[in-house]
Amino acid sequence: MKKWTLALISLTLVTVLAACGSKPADNASEPGGTTGGSGQETVTLKVGASPAPHAKILEHIKPALEKEGVNLEIVEFTDYVLPNTQVDSKEIDANFFQHKPYLDNEIKERGLSLESVIAVHVEPLGAYSRTIKSADELKDGAVVAIPSDPSNAGRALSLLSKNGVIKLQDETKLEATAKDIVENPKNLQFKEVEAAMLPRMLDELDLAVINTNYALEAGLDPTKDALFIEDKENPYANLLVARPDNKDSDAIQKLAKALTSEDVKTFIEEEYKGAVIPAF
Repeated sequence: MKKWTLALISLTLVTVLAACGSKPADNASEPGGTTGGSGQETVTLKVGASPAPHAKILEHIKPALEKEGVNLEIVEFTDYVLPNTQVDSKEIDANFFQHKPYLDNEIKERGLSLESVIAVHVEPLGAYSRTIKSADELKDGAVVAIPSDPSNAGRALSLLSKNGVIKLQDETKLEATAKDIVENPKNLQFKEVEAAMLPRMLDELDLAVINTNYALEAGLDPTKDALFIEDKENPYANLLVARPDNKDSDAIQKLAKALTSEDVKTFIEEEYKGAVIPAF
């Protein structure tokens, strides 16, 4: 019996000493993350964005975020609906493409659970034409296209009113419609078109009011090609948007900080030369 007891004590001592002499294992990463060589967990963020300028800005900050432990996966969208519905359904983590009036309308109309995280930049809306050099050249009955979504349609009509093409009852009304036009001296015909289609239809129109991201994608230079354009003093800053359950997470907050850094401000100013304006 004593021999068995002595053997058991010896085996226990060997096990303890072996454990004390072994190296500690790396911490296991949480679901959705990986652990780098430094032991810092890397979290992957899927962010939906319009190709320009949003995705380009996100590409610019990817290296800085990697150093902060955030692997940025950019998912490009060419429409204004899917980026919001996919954040809401948790297919992606956040998006970066829209201004607050549009976001508010989408939340109201679609019952989405989304929240603004931070404002990043303003994309002034511009009026473009292939056939005229000035709005004064618009002929009677000319066809003018504007974005079909309510917030950008009202924004386009306000721009036209401020530049004397028409007159609205209230130029500050965010969701103005054709019914709000009180003066239309040239009997312009307004055509509502999906925003992404406007640059492609420019040859068929007398004038089109186009969102800057789609103008840039079509090779237009808003500072040179627009007949007239919004100034930066407007409520249409483009936002980083997430959900209530993740907007305060460490990874989203690191993304927000990177998007509003001095480095990004310089990048926007040098890359877009006034066509896109930092909002911070």
